[in-house]
Amino acid sequence: MSNRPLSVKEDEDLYSGYNDYNPLFDCKELENDTSFQEAIKSSQGKRVHLQPINGHTADSSTGGQPLTSSSGGRTPMPSSASRPMTTAVQPSGAARPMSAISAAGYTSSPTRGPLFDPLGQSRGPAPPLEEKKDNTPEEKLKLLEKNVNDLISESCVAQSTGNSQLALEKAREAGRKERALVRQREQSERAEEINENLTYAVLLNLANQYENNEMYPEALSSYGEIVKNKMFTNGGCLRINMANIWVKQKNYPQAIKYYRMALDHISDDYRQMRIKIMQNIGSVFVLLGQYLDAVASFEHIMSNSANVRTGYNLVLCYYAICNTDGMKNAFRKLLAVPLNVQHEDKYIAANDDIKSKMLMEVIKDDKLHQMETALKARAEKYVLTSAKLIAPAIETSFAAGFDWCVDLVKNSPYVVLANDLQLKKAMTFFRHMYFDQAMKILKEVTKQESRVKSAAANNLSSLFILEKDYKQAEHYADLAMNADRYNPGAFVCKGNTEFLKQDYAKATEFFKEALRNDSYCTEALRNLGLTYKKLNRFNDALDCFLKLHAILRDSAEVMYQLADIYELLEDPHPAVEWLMQVTSVVPNDPKALAKLGDLHDLEGDKSEALYYYCESFQLFPCNVEVIEWLAAYYVQTQLFEKAVHFFDRAILMQPSEVRWQLMVASCHRRSGDRPKALETYKEIHRKFPEDAQCLRFLVHLCQSMSQLEGHDYASKLKKVEKMEELREQRAKADREGSTRSKRTDNADMTVESVPKGERAVVPVMSLPASGEPYESCGSPEELDASYVDPLGPLADQPRTGAKKQLDDDIFAGEDLGDELLPE
Repeated sequence: MSNRPLSVKEDEDLYSGYNDYNPLFDCKELENDTSFQEAIKSSQGKRVHLQPINGHTADSSTGGQPLTSSSGGRTPMPSSASRPMTTAVQPSGAARPMSAISAAGYTSSPTRGPLFDPLGQSRGPAPPLEEKKDNTPEEKLKLLEKNVNDLISESCVAQSTGNSQLALEKAREAGRKERALVRQREQSERAEEINENLTYAVLLNLANQYENNEMYPEALSSYGEIVKNKMFTNGGCLRINMANIWVKQKNYPQAIKYYRMALDHISDDYRQMRIKIMQNIGSVFVLLGQYLDAVASFEHIMSNSANVRTGYNLVLCYYAICNTDGMKNAFRKLLAVPLNVQHEDKYIAANDDIKSKMLMEVIKDDKLHQMETALKARAEKYVLTSAKLIAPAIETSFAAGFDWCVDLVKNSPYVVLANDLQLKKAMTFFRHMYFDQAMKILKEVTKQESRVKSAAANNLSSLFILEKDYKQAEHYADLAMNADRYNPGAFVCKGNTEFLKQDYAKATEFFKEALRNDSYCTEALRNLGLTYKKLNRFNDALDCFLKLHAILRDSAEVMYQLADIYELLEDPHPAVEWLMQVTSVVPNDPKALAKLGDLHDLEGDKSEALYYYCESFQLFPCNVEVIEWLAAYYVQTQLFEKAVHFFDRAILMQPSEVRWQLMVASCHRRSGDRPKALETYKEIHRKFPEDAQCLRFLVHLCQSMSQLEGHDYASKLKKVEKMEELREQRAKADREGSTRSKRTDNADMTVESVPKGERAVVPVMSLPASGEPYESCGSPEELDASYVDPLGPLADQPRTGAKKQLDDDIFAGEDLGDELLPE
């Protein structure tokens, strides 16, 4: 520290003294130190074998180079050979590592080592990189392999976008290039470099694309190449795909064969895969009708890894073979299958924090909750369907069977389905016409707080509407709305009750509310359109039925209503178009064909009208209005023989209607066959002796044909006419009497305001005396002039046909079927 200045003066050097050090610390001079050299010659020093130091060799004896003092020449010490030298040059020419005495690479002599160059700058720039050659065989093979992988990826992407044809083309091209790659490697004697995984991927993708394009023989061939090749260790699993193809081709025995081969190939470690294969085998046995074999497969699955689908299939198989005990045991196993669905309480926020509530709302709509909801709904559907199926078969009556199922369900995880089964039981009673028992069950369900309470009340309201007990119908409609404000069927029933009370404005409000709850409620939309028709709001009704047509594309009733509305709007062309769509959906509907004939008749197209009326008559020859139009048409065209044919049909339909028989006789008379007409009129007179029209024609024909029977018919005609006059007078007197009684009642109500003696006197009509003579008939010409031909109005007045409308009765809510149950 004496050589280190503690303070710096202005004229002193700041770096002076740093290179000064005690020579005792200079290990470089130890080789010339005599005392040190003598010391190392001791017994300990002799053990050290000296190594060449700076080109000299030091022996352990004194026969070496003379050791001098530190003031003499520098001779390296033997002891220094065991450690790296400082600032000296190694035998290889490299500088010694850095020490605390001097910097690394520093030397005072330029001959002791190379210059300090830690970055190697003295060596110059690095040589340029060697260019990669693409024309080598190895690089060509790698590039071809990359192209094959790219084609496989493009094929998969095309299939995912729905372009199966492009996917198949890419798969085929990948197969061609992969085979070319294998040949090139074999020719270049690099067979060991063949990529087996690439070959497997190419064949598998090609087989999948063949299957997606329904090219099943090619797909089976591609799968077979993989299965038969022993270098593909997992190729045996593809027999499952081959079996699926055989199922699509309905070759079920071959499918079972391949499923069993795949089952033998898969080890027990893959339990779930083996279970799925067993399910497929059982399903194929069901398709073959071998229910006992299917039962064996399903029983094996239920004993090892039970699931809801297999349990449902097992119930169906036992039902098919009419095994009562099997159905009961299978239903028990179905109820015992755990769903592994957590309780809904986990979706309830633990506190009233807004963030927690928002988080729970998000979780309710996540994929996991949707999957759980779908799984639970499917299981409940299987349970309800199974109970509905086996209930009539497991006991002596379906009521006892339902009771057994309900008791079993109440003691299972599906306890919430007990009321659903009760509702199913009520519907079954309805189908068997046991209305009292059904209504009793529905009333019991409505008294319980359950999810089907609204549906039960809705059904009861519909039933009371059908029974025309509108008060009870309204009561249960209100009950259904209170139980579930989001049940569209309840609002439909309530709207129906208001419609029946002819309060159409209020009915429309309930139907609109039902549509707000469910925009696809077809009953509400239909009833709203019919209500608008009652209110003469045809444009609004048209909008409703157009929306309904967008939902129910193939509904003939909706199309017919659209045609009827256009007819009410006096726009026949769209009406005809909609009716043509009706006939395309239901070509054998006689009402639609008759309506088309009516519309064409209104437009004056008689030929088209005749065609559609004839088609309607062939399908339904009992429509009197169609018969009347066809008969009138043939009378207009003077084809009386054909008109008689249709009038005869009308007589068969309405044998007590005299006018059809008169028209037949008139057709004979107009066609010139007077004897036939006379015989017909006589037959009519025997059946209807008091018909004045028939007697007039008989008198006329007898006089024109100079037959003596005319006088008898004339006297009968007088009596009949006198009786008709008496009837008319009595009817007129009765009408005037009723009017007088009404006036008397009104006068009695205001008797205080009328003075005495000023009462109105109503004359009483007197009937003619019994002996008063009737006027005799005039000459034949005057009598003929007064005849009323029954075919006259049909020939003179324009015929428009009978208007056919669908029944506008309101649907009584939802159907009394399974649709009422919440899905």
